[in-house]
Amino acid sequence: MDTRTPLILVAGRGGVDARDAGAAQVAHGFLRTGTIVVHHDLSHVGDGIVHRTVTTSDDRRHEALELAHACVSCTLREDLLPLLRRMHRRSDVDRIVLHLDPQLEPEALSWAIEHVVVADVVGQIDGPASRDVRIDGVVTCVDAATWMTDATGDEDIATTPDDERTVAQVVVGQVEFADALVVRPGADGWAQARLHAVLARLAPDAPIAWSTNPDVEALLQRIPSGARRGEVSDAHSPLLRGQPPLDDDCGIRLLEFGAQRPFHPQRLHEAIDVLLDGVVRTRGRAWVATQPDNALIIESAGCGLRVAHGGPWLASMSPEQQQRIPDARRAMAALRWSDAYGDRDSSLVVLVHDADPDTVLGALRDALLTDDEFAHPELWPTWDDPFGHYHQDPCTDLPTDGARVEQAAERTESSSEKRGHA
Repeated sequence: MDTRTPLILVAGRGGVDARDAGAAQVAHGFLRTGTIVVHHDLSHVGDGIVHRTVTTSDDRRHEALELAHACVSCTLREDLLPLLRRMHRRSDVDRIVLHLDPQLEPEALSWAIEHVVVADVVGQIDGPASRDVRIDGVVTCVDAATWMTDATGDEDIATTPDDERTVAQVVVGQVEFADALVVRPGADGWAQARLHAVLARLAPDAPIAWSTNPDVEALLQRIPSGARRGEVSDAHSPLLRGQPPLDDDCGIRLLEFGAQRPFHPQRLHEAIDVLLDGVVRTRGRAWVATQPDNALIIESAGCGLRVAHGGPWLASMSPEQQQRIPDARRAMAALRWSDAYGDRDSSLVVLVHDADPDTVLGALRDALLTDDEFAHPELWPTWDDPFGHYHQDPCTDLPTDGARVEQAAERTESSSEKRGHA
């Protein structure tokens, strides 16, 4: 029997004040006896101050926290994660709702809850917060009047000097990781139809409440049993989770690209611009000829791009390492296994809203090795590789300041945040 305290994450960015797309209202809609709502306001984190508010059905307490290192990571490590473990022990708390600051992505927080060790809490064994809490649902709030503009733009999040994310990367990540969506309707019917087509492809399993005052408890009940509920994906996870529609709807279309030969590193670098114009989202893995042992993660949102180390291919692992890999990944790899190159492949999905599908897919195909290049693998290591240099970001033990989580310590120095303009 799971005795951990249920945890609900409520995220959202946008709206009139460009910060909260109704997330505060939704989070407080869960209030009842036994439920506690926690919010960390990170708008002044650059000054070393975080404002924490804890709300119950009959009380609200606010505290200004001074942090030794002004960043999102230390906020979670030093306050939020230990707080979750302490709240689990309170007899008057049977559910916790986290109202996330608009700059936070629920995937990064979910990773921290599962993996970051909380130590030196009196009366508790050292371990991650997941020992005491379980994520029962992630709810993302969307403002229909502003979301598409945010999701397809190039505005920097600009919260701290080290935060290189764009607004698009944050709002797209918040929706993509959601188990349920609350959308504040807009006045433009056509724009709302296009938004619905995008949401249905980014989070196909998530029930949507189109309301300014939703019944949040009923929305939670509509979350399907197979929802991710905080499960973090990686470079080798399924790219079409939830079976999103692949047809065209209001000019919105999800493209699939796959190849079992590597990309030429320089041509791939040049082709990347097609993923930054008229595209809402790109996600997937790439086999680059100059890096035979490891996959690359390629992700874009609007005009923001991230290319990162995605971990080793099964073919480059020892038999002992392969046995530690989940059965589902090994089964999928077996379906495409080749004697010469094992499970190496490239697989991308691209969600377009104003780009020509043939142009996007054609540019990616042209970046693959030609037949002559493919026939001479001894030449591959001699080519220049713009994706080959990695650096370590600040606070890599808790990677919430970067775009994603699973490989934030290994990002490409030359193109982790490349901007594209028409």
